[in-house]
Amino acid sequence: MVELKFHDTVDFKAEVAEQAPSRLQHRIGPWAVDVNRNCIECGICIEECPTGVFAVQPGRHHLAAPRAGRCVGPEDCNRCVEECPVDAITISPSSNYAALGDRRWTNDLLAATFHAARYGVLPDGTPYGMGDSGGGFDQLRFNFPHEVEPIPTGEIDTSIPLNRRGEGREIAIAIPVYGGGMSFGSVSLNVMLARAIAARRTGTFTCTGEGGYPGPLLRYADSIITQVATGLFGVREQTIQVAPIVEFKYAQGAKPGLGGHLLSDKVTKAVAHVREAVEGTSLFSPFPFHSVYSVEDHKKHVDWIRTVNPDALVSVKVSTPEDVDMVAVGSYYAGAHIIHLDGAYGGTGAAPDIAKKNIAMPIEYAIPRTHRFLEKEGIRDQVTLIASGGIRTPHDVLKAIMLGADGCVIGTAELVAVDCVRCGNCESGRGCPLGIATTDTELAPLIEAEWGAQRIVNMYAAWRQEWVRLMQQLGVRSVRALRGRTDLLAYNKGA
Repeated sequence: MVELKFHDTVDFKAEVAEQAPSRLQHRIGPWAVDVNRNCIECGICIEECPTGVFAVQPGRHHLAAPRAGRCVGPEDCNRCVEECPVDAITISPSSNYAALGDRRWTNDLLAATFHAARYGVLPDGTPYGMGDSGGGFDQLRFNFPHEVEPIPTGEIDTSIPLNRRGEGREIAIAIPVYGGGMSFGSVSLNVMLARAIAARRTGTFTCTGEGGYPGPLLRYADSIITQVATGLFGVREQTIQVAPIVEFKYAQGAKPGLGGHLLSDKVTKAVAHVREAVEGTSLFSPFPFHSVYSVEDHKKHVDWIRTVNPDALVSVKVSTPEDVDMVAVGSYYAGAHIIHLDGAYGGTGAAPDIAKKNIAMPIEYAIPRTHRFLEKEGIRDQVTLIASGGIRTPHDVLKAIMLGADGCVIGTAELVAVDCVRCGNCESGRGCPLGIATTDTELAPLIEAEWGAQRIVNMYAAWRQEWVRLMQQLGVRSVRALRGRTDLLAYNKGA
């Protein structure tokens, strides 16, 4: 039996950040750097470039291909072009960079997240607060007060409690986010381990998703939420007994009404063993729990978990239908500690676009609707309301809290931290060519767990610095004081 060590303290020190370079040989940046045939390999560009774009090939005396991803652009530095004696160097916008990302996850958002994961700080000069979707969080901006009392950095508190019912184990997390469910099969074991290690180091949690609980995760049990989903894949009493939090997944915002699916190519022998299934057979979760049709049925689920593990907190993950506010109230009366609203635009490349864009309510509408209804019912301060579905940045997190959430669940951003470029190949064939969303025995080892953990830790260290900066400008000492503060948000008309 694993000895549980819950988060008695909620400290998150900046020292957890350590530089963790990308695995990719050439990182993509906004600029293309070309060297033509005029080059005489004099080496002046190497001496003049402050960011290391130019270098000599190892073991040779010739210039290596320019590392264009390091170039800051001709407006900030054009010394290589100006000092080249033979006009051999040109700098122009990169077509590869322009093709990276989409309107929700723009190339600038991806690049800034890569930078944060490498260095533990957000980049200077790269737009990071918003995407280019024209809606959702991209239409909201902060309404900073004109005058605020100066608040020392050390007095800013980013922690939130996860149990507000006044009964049961008290658990708090150091930052107002934890990792969303990513099942064994949808991602590799090394990615799960990286997320678990990072959760422990940052004083928060990560979730197993519906794929069961692989044995190597047990050493990090104090930082892992185990999920019970409709397919009951890999659900075992032994793992529920070591879980500080158990999450029921009733629906996923990216594909409500569709259930989960893992196609046969990704169901390896190891995945089949953990999920208690058959190797090489596609696995589908039904949309509903066929045993739950009322709040009373829901309460039986909660009571089941409390019987198996009386100390566990219970989280209920639901999508965002029209009556999501009433669903939240029902979950509270069933005994849930955490109500997790999962809005549209969440999920990985495995979720069909037609579902993400047309079915569930966007999370920025679901949060205030649920928050106000819980207030009206007089139970808001007894519920921890967590939001997910399109939360990409530290700015999005604070906006969600200011709309009425207590905190957020993060999924895609953690994968971007380990070099995901959102190619959308998560589900088909062997899955991700970078070893993230795959179980292929050749691809999965491309992610090294310790490296991945450090990248995720660095991203959250950068996010926490940004939360502190924004909270100082907003004039609040605790992130908990921002809940429901819509007066500190403004709408970007015409965005």
